[in-house]
Amino acid sequence: MNRENGKGRRGMREKVVVIGGGHAGCEAALASARLGVDTLLVSMDVDKICHISCNPAIGGIGKGQLVREIDALGGAMGLAADANALHFRMLNSAKGPAVRSTRAQIDRWSYQRWMRSLLENQPHLAIRQDQATGIETGNGRVTGIRTFLGGVIPCRAVVICSGTFARAKLHMGLREWPGGRAGELPSSGISESLAALGIPMFRLRTGTCPRLDARTLDFSRMQREEGDAAPQPFSFLTEQLDCRQLPCYATWTNEATFQTVYDNLRFAPLFTGAISGVSPRYCPNFETKVARFPEKRRHHLFVEPEGRNSTETYLNGLYMSLPPDIQEKAIRTVPGLEKARVIRYGYAVEYDAVRPTELRDTLETKRIPGLFTAGQINGTSGYEEAGGQGLIAGANAALAVLEQPPFRLGRDQAYIGVMIDDLTVRGTEEPYRLFTSRSEYRLLLRHDNADLRLTRFGFKTGLVGRDRLDRVEALEREIETGGERLENARLPGGESLSQNLRRPETAWTDAAKHCPELAALSPRAAEQLAIGTKYEGYVVRHLRQIAQLDRNRRLRLPSGLDYASMRGLSREAAEKLSRFRPENLDQAMRIPGVTPADAALLLVRLG
Repeated sequence: MNRENGKGRRGMREKVVVIGGGHAGCEAALASARLGVDTLLVSMDVDKICHISCNPAIGGIGKGQLVREIDALGGAMGLAADANALHFRMLNSAKGPAVRSTRAQIDRWSYQRWMRSLLENQPHLAIRQDQATGIETGNGRVTGIRTFLGGVIPCRAVVICSGTFARAKLHMGLREWPGGRAGELPSSGISESLAALGIPMFRLRTGTCPRLDARTLDFSRMQREEGDAAPQPFSFLTEQLDCRQLPCYATWTNEATFQTVYDNLRFAPLFTGAISGVSPRYCPNFETKVARFPEKRRHHLFVEPEGRNSTETYLNGLYMSLPPDIQEKAIRTVPGLEKARVIRYGYAVEYDAVRPTELRDTLETKRIPGLFTAGQINGTSGYEEAGGQGLIAGANAALAVLEQPPFRLGRDQAYIGVMIDDLTVRGTEEPYRLFTSRSEYRLLLRHDNADLRLTRFGFKTGLVGRDRLDRVEALEREIETGGERLENARLPGGESLSQNLRRPETAWTDAAKHCPELAALSPRAAEQLAIGTKYEGYVVRHLRQIAQLDRNRRLRLPSGLDYASMRGLSREAAEKLSRFRPENLDQAMRIPGVTPADAALLLVRLG
């Protein structure tokens, strides 16, 4: 099947080829095409383009910030989530704005259809169903790709977004078989081609949860969780959310669940030696939880809808790769799931990834000009991490073809920049997940100001149009005018409204009562003024701490420092610091998994 879509497609010779139609591949193809470069997206199954393989949710802590940044740069993930959401929740709403983040359950089928329609109607973009089997090079750079059906497709740049499919293998109990996803074949040839080009690979592993039939669940025995009454959209372009929200439900495992899994660990592929790949630290399968934390018998689970017109539900938190009969037995020990019927069983998938230190900060490989990689092949986990990388890789592939300067984002500009810097400088030994704690600039890189931070970069690069920039600039002017009024307005006694608003007990609504012009501001402008005013002192102190951290990088760490007992240090940081025993703070900060927040804690500990 060869579907050629978009304006001016007849006789087009592709200049950028994107391999893979997952979240990284879709954002890469759209970014390349938006820059006016003829782009071809090659997918093994066009009916699975932008498929929601695992959790039917977009956003979350750190991840929601990524979605907002993708949107600010013209990407599609935020708009797609807004248009197909089932349930919105602002996480950490009781905490400071730096760690707040939107998460939405989405209809996995309508989301997929929405994204495919967007791709099919994007000018300069074509879709082809085929399997890429290798990379063609000449004179030390990319010249095309080899495919299973079509021989060689010549091009000037390639973006590999193979997800979990490269030389992939599925595991369930003692059974294993080739596959990148349940019911789908692995990608053959890409790993061998990259290895032949001298690009080192390593094995990773991830997994998914069982899906249950909602008609067989007793929701009265679970805790009902409603979505936000006034949900906030992901996209700056979404004026109003029109979403009839569906509830999610919470329940918990217990002693019986633990014992069922513990008694059958000999059937778990992770413990039989069948799997060599490293699993995600922050999304472990349930067998790992039971083996590593035997003292903990109660784990939080969430029953989440997968579609508005489907009875299929996702059992979030019970990632499993045990045999089907053991999965069913364990599931039925959970309150509300005693009569659950399983629609899909959980499984593990093992796949090849590129060592991300082999990449430049543009996501181009250091060894082969014109060859880019994005998504899980770079050692990451999550749709959002994949989408952010795909946008950067696709844009830079197109810019390379156009012979224009590359597009880069620094750690101080975006969480996308934090992620890419972490990967390309520090590398990773396990599936990487972004958290707000990974950024030393998290008070500045908030989800609420992504458009103000990044839209101008997107416009300069060509990813964002003039209309959108005009809207952002209008918001900036409104904020500036509101700030002047906030500073000039005085309370009885001479105190300015801005000074009064800095007080913890003063809310924005209190300040607006004293100035009608402030009450007339748009919600977005009011939010930025309130946050900017209230947290001005924190931001100044935050930047001072960053500067101090930079000055103290050579500070030596005592050899006998007991990291395990250090309060506030993350479990991952404590484990890795104890293992690697860095000699100074600079070495500690370059250990994958040691965040700037961990480094700041070490600095305090050392006085």
